Amino acid sequence: MTLDAMGSDMERVHEEIEGESRGPSIHCDLYDTEISHKIAQMLLPGLATACVDNTTGDIFRTPALVAVDLRKEFVEYLTQRSESFVAETAILEGDLAAEASDDPYEIIADFADDFATLKRNLFGRISGWLLSEKREDKIDDIVQEMELSKFWATDRREAIARTLLKNVDFKGAFHCVMKFDAAEDLAEHVTSCGFRSMICANEGCNARFTAAHLEKHDFTCPFKVIPCEQNCSESLMRREMDRHCITTCPMKLVKCPFYQVGCQSTVPQGTLKQHIHDSLRDHVLRVLQRFHKEASTADLKRQAEQLELSFSSELALACDVKSLTMALKDLEARLPQPEANMTIGPQPDAHTTSDAEPTEVSSPADINTDHES
Repeated sequence: MTLDAMGSDMERVHEEIEGESRGPSIHCDLYDTEISHKIAQMLLPGLATACVDNTTGDIFRTPALVAVDLRKEFVEYLTQRSESFVAETAILEGDLAAEASDDPYEIIADFADDFATLKRNLFGRISGWLLSEKREDKIDDIVQEMELSKFWATDRREAIARTLLKNVDFKGAFHCVMKFDAAEDLAEHVTSCGFRSMICANEGCNARFTAAHLEKHDFTCPFKVIPCEQNCSESLMRREMDRHCITTCPMKLVKCPFYQVGCQSTVPQGTLKQHIHDSLRDHVLRVLQRFHKEASTADLKRQAEQLELSFSSELALACDVKSLTMALKDLEARLPQPEANMTIGPQPDAHTTSDAEPTEVSSPADINTDHES
């Protein structure tokens, strides 16, 4: 074999080895848009905090004057920390490793806090400034100024947030780590990737999230139509459920309107009329007992039975204590005399003179009710 042939073989082997080490070269760039957006939103107050703490007590410098320079330093610091995060985590041992967060938002937020601490001037370090409400108010004011002036555009913060997210998410829980040899393979993967962007299909909801969060969103989406939580026949949006359950739901539990006279029943409001109908005699008895305190229970039961038998349609119209009391005032007076003038207590024996008058059940019309008194 000639030297040239040997050289070409060596080059071919080297290229094959190099190709194997490189592996697939096309990355899937999809990521968790929700957590990325959350990080992007945090960058502005993070920068504002550093600007305020860096200029506190300085009569020559204001947060606005240092914002441009600190923004550049802020991005460089976060990028450097995020790139070294995996190495920093790897050297942690024992409890420290267990306590280390794997939530990208918390990790980046800690980096932002560290940056603000580094930029804090002497006045901020030795005074009670850090715990003051005035400091928080000033930070909020700077954030508002930055938003109104579009000092740091949202799309630029989103781009930085994506980079930071991928740097610290070494477990691949918040971005796709798949790689492919051909663009066709990537295109096929994107259609089923768990990090592909989706819009909620529930009418009225415009929430956007990654496919992996579909079940989580669906479980809490305020626009999702679900069956009534109290098992009535209606289905309605989740956001309307609370109002439905405490107002119009027929399965809402309500007290019997005769609870004032002792009926302790609690029934679904959709069956309340049926309860009042089924318990008519019991309610009549309870109202009679309220006003005929001296009469025996047995006598009042007979009175209630006779009233129900004679005037069931009129009594059925009474739906509460007040209306039933008014009805009984009229109906007791219309009862046949033997029933209306029922004797209360023991009957006179044979030795009692004929002049003795029996005790009668007085009607509600003859007794002042609590309401009238």
